[in-house]
Amino acid sequence: MVEKLSIQITYFLKNRLQTMDNSSKLIIVSAPSGAGKTTIVKHLLASGLNLGFSVSACSRPIRKGETDGKDYYFLTQEEFKSRIEKGDLLEWQEVYPGSYYGTLRSEVDHLLAAGQSVIFDVDVVGGLNIKKIYGNQALALFVMPPSVDILKQRLIARSTDNKQSLANRLDKTEREITFASRFDYILINDNLATALNKAVEVVSAFLKA
Repeated sequence: MVEKLSIQITYFLKNRLQTMDNSSKLIIVSAPSGAGKTTIVKHLLASGLNLGFSVSACSRPIRKGETDGKDYYFLTQEEFKSRIEKGDLLEWQEVYPGSYYGTLRSEVDHLLAAGQSVIFDVDVVGGLNIKKIYGNQALALFVMPPSVDILKQRLIARSTDNKQSLANRLDKTEREITFASRFDYILINDNLATALNKAVEVVSAFLKA
């Protein structure tokens, strides 16, 4: 599978980063699908750390139980491509053929303007791209599953993927794990309670530094 990757850094963005309040920080949480990053992000948001959640945009169909503007901004492929052309995305990638994910620049601007630090629940490559932009102002966490077999069991239990989609996710998982060493901290999620506590500890220390 060929993954297309693109990141747009405009002169406007560069100038804004130079003048942004140093008290504002960014927490990037990335992981293969099913590793538990969304659970960890929700826990961090509920931990009183003054974090604002950056809702990502995607072009995949909305799933049962999801809400537009809360879980994702659900766009059509045409809408997503239009946003790319307008420069509305901080980062984006075509995760699977025809399936786009990205971070809206307006989401991050709004949260930073409100005086909050921003937390992202993003794909591994997208997370690394955000880290490239913000550097030491961002903490990049990689949530590591105990094993690929356990991750497969979790994905099957979700019952949200057909066989081909599941195979694609597992193939992508093996590639994404190779990026773990490029993150600031690797959080192994073999025990959820322990992982949640460790996530709060690590993030709290970063925000206070």
